[in-house]
Amino acid sequence: MSSMDERAVAIQENGSGEPGPVSETLEKKPRHTDQRGFAAMDEEKQRQIASKGGRAAHEKGTAHEFTPDEARQAGKKGGDAVSKNRQHMAEIGRKGGERVSQDREHMAQIGRKGGEAVSGDREHMAEIGRKGGEARGER
Repeated sequence: MSSMDERAVAIQENGSGEPGPVSETLEKKPRHTDQRGFAAMDEEKQRQIASKGGRAAHEKGTAHEFTPDEARQAGKKGGDAVSKNRQHMAEIGRKGGERVSQDREHMAQIGRKGGEAVSGDREHMAEIGRKGGEARGER
């Protein structure tokens, strides 16, 4: 049970809404998991502060500016890291597939192209016809 859970139990047990003896001793223990300073701020506040720092560095001329090659390498490194997460990649693929399949005209074009490619192979089409006939009992 965490110290916050124990404190809530102590308050509930004494019924006064005030911390009881158990929670008073818990509050005196140092908490090592609390975030302080920058880490404790909400994301928007962190972004504002970081943005000011970035602008100041650019104005001062000390900001790092990536060359096209450095940017390409950084992007590749990030892509490699993301693509290792198979579940994440599967989710991306599913979303893309769902979006594409909603475009009925696009799906019809894909089907037509596939049909044209297959029907151009006369031997393959003859084989499909024979198998279909055999399945229906025709010879």
